[in-house]
Amino acid sequence: MNIHEYQAKVILKAFGIVVAPGVMVAERAELPGLVAAIAAFETPVYVVKSQIHAGGRGKGRFKEASAGTGGGVRVARSAEEVVAHAEQMLGQTLVTVQTGPSGRKVSRLYIEAGSAIEKEFYLSLLVDRASGRVAFVVSTEGGVEIEEVAHRSPEKIVTFSVDPATGVMPHHGRAMAKALGLSGDLAKQAEKLAAGLYAAFLEKDMAMLEINPLIVSKDGHLRCLDAKVTFDANALFKHPDIVALRDEAEEDVKEIEASKYDLSYIALDGTIGCMVNGAGLAMATMDIIKLYGAEPANFLDVGGGATKEKVAAAFKIITSDKNVKGILVNIFGGIMKCDVIAEGVIAAVKEVGLEVPLVVRLEGTNVDLGKAIIADSGLDVIAADDLDDAAQKIVAAVKKA
Repeated sequence: MNIHEYQAKVILKAFGIVVAPGVMVAERAELPGLVAAIAAFETPVYVVKSQIHAGGRGKGRFKEASAGTGGGVRVARSAEEVVAHAEQMLGQTLVTVQTGPSGRKVSRLYIEAGSAIEKEFYLSLLVDRASGRVAFVVSTEGGVEIEEVAHRSPEKIVTFSVDPATGVMPHHGRAMAKALGLSGDLAKQAEKLAAGLYAAFLEKDMAMLEINPLIVSKDGHLRCLDAKVTFDANALFKHPDIVALRDEAEEDVKEIEASKYDLSYIALDGTIGCMVNGAGLAMATMDIIKLYGAEPANFLDVGGGATKEKVAAAFKIITSDKNVKGILVNIFGGIMKCDVIAEGVIAAVKEVGLEVPLVVRLEGTNVDLGKAIIADSGLDVIAADDLDDAAQKIVAAVKKA
């Protein structure tokens, strides 16, 4: 689960992390009160930031001419200019490298006190699955995407992990300071920052915490200028306060519906909807669809113990995607029984109809019963013998249609 920058900074501040003062606005009715709200910042410069779950906001562009010139992050030299930018940006559609051409509607803005920047760094924490530890990733190349740095100057990225038995120790802070070229008081601040970020990461069950950029201000302080946080969805049951921060307007409606049924669903840009059991088989199904010249419309793993109702819900979610021109059901029944899949698909088709080609490949537990149920249903279903056969048939059917 993702949250907005302003929400992430509230969490970090609670762990002693230094962030600039700021205020969030979500309604145009709040704009007249902005001047008074930001007066306490006591700064000659303000930054007006679009709050969407996507990177590249500063380099993004608004679709609407009424949004004025400039990207999704703008600098203002007065409170009146802050209000002017906010009036232009709020409610408009911002397109960035991560939103795709459709963009995201800006429903919230974060107005923050400007910072006099001496240096910019990159800092993140994530779970290193190879070592089973939380890893720090630091670089002197802040303010740009870390993928670009990794491609252009990989030697400028330093990574080190933390032993969970000891937690963060002073030497971790020193390692971070050394990697960033910090000394003296700034090195001491780096030690404190490392400890605070690690504590926040563990206590809130984060999956990723990215600070880009982390800055040294001209008055000699480390400050988190931006913050992106992703939480481990499997641990959200322990954090009702975090769940309350969820902004469903930033999520795909199909993914929201899938979460209600505990389905692993991710919307993609292709035309062939996939319903599969098992993440590995789902990935293989997507790969073979691409091999035969088409693109998957989604990743969907119904899991090993899905019920008829869960399968029906999964099928409805797939068909709700207007880009789907064909559907491939690929089930290898182990714990999952093929007859349950068949009953779920039939129930969903009878409820929502079937307007696109449907290929079904079943194998494993109760496979003969599952095939018989589909054959006797009277539905226009294309049967497949194996995955290769299924992929060729659905791609051909979509092209023909």
